[in-house]
Amino acid sequence: MEELIRMVSERTGIAPEKAQQAVETVFSFLKAKLPPSIASHLEAIATGNLDTIASSLGGMSGLADMAKSIEGKLGIGSPLPGEPHPDENRA
Repeated sequence: MEELIRMVSERTGIAPEKAQQAVETVFSFLKAKLPPSIASHLEAIATGNLDTIASSLGGMSGLADMAKSIEGKLGIGSPLPGEPHPDENRA
């Protein structure tokens, strides 16, 4: 998670302590909104411990399924056919 905190601090120009608060706030929000089976893996994702997640989900296909589920829950990822991607509407 330190890598993520450092990235937020560097990209936004805020102090590392504030970046840590921001990251922790986002993680708390995600844990509350995602199904428990996915939320329980957030810490491993943040620390880069993807091998643990992949093995607990039955390999890389399980990890891919989890990523698709997260995209759907957060409303990100591939748009429905015929609909523009949200980034296409940005100026």
